[in-house]
Amino acid sequence: MSASRTARERVRAELIREITEIARTQLAREGAGGLSLRAVAREMGMVSSAIYRYFASRDDLLTALIIDGYNAVGDAAQVADAACPREDYTGRWLAVCRAVREWALAHPHEYALLYGSPVPGYRAPQDTIGPATRYALVFGRIIGDAHAAGALDPPPGDPAPASFTGDAERLREAVLPRAPDEVVARALTAWSSLFGSVSFELFGQFDNVITDRAAVFDHNMTTLARFLGLPA
Repeated sequence: MSASRTARERVRAELIREITEIARTQLAREGAGGLSLRAVAREMGMVSSAIYRYFASRDDLLTALIIDGYNAVGDAAQVADAACPREDYTGRWLAVCRAVREWALAHPHEYALLYGSPVPGYRAPQDTIGPATRYALVFGRIIGDAHAAGALDPPPGDPAPASFTGDAERLREAVLPRAPDEVVARALTAWSSLFGSVSFELFGQFDNVITDRAAVFDHNMTTLARFLGLPA
């Protein structure tokens, strides 16, 4: 690789980084629906036609922001999990849940882009699937490790519906290999409850309702850990 090509690639990477940073600022100010390549170009002092060399459309820029966001959530989850002893399944679960919440509170507009209302007219491409599953793989590994070690002891509950069998198989292939349907169903409930709790806090449903939100969040995640059957 020539030195001039390497320099061009560095310049391109830096411009892409600058474009996405300005786009995040615009996302916070205007919302995803108001994201505009022309406005980003204006803020950079760039002619509007030049920005299309880096992102062919607004949807391409949205995709880049979404992939960055999912990777950031995945990074936060992985770092939190890696800091815990492998056999401390409940500690790993709680650490990862807290990491997701902390990331969301620090990046509310990016969280809204990932888990809020769909952007009108935007259809996420296949490129987003891998990054979107990174945090789920971390959760799946915690629950899967506990199941493989014989450490799961969930309280009695209703069995998963028979119609869930196909869904459970797809989830096993994606994030929870070798887990039985009942474990997969409880994991799905726990994951959705985690993001429901974060979304309620972030989108204002807890305003004038919950004072110590961190304490209530920890209580809810501990309750979910018991529901999953993770050891006390």
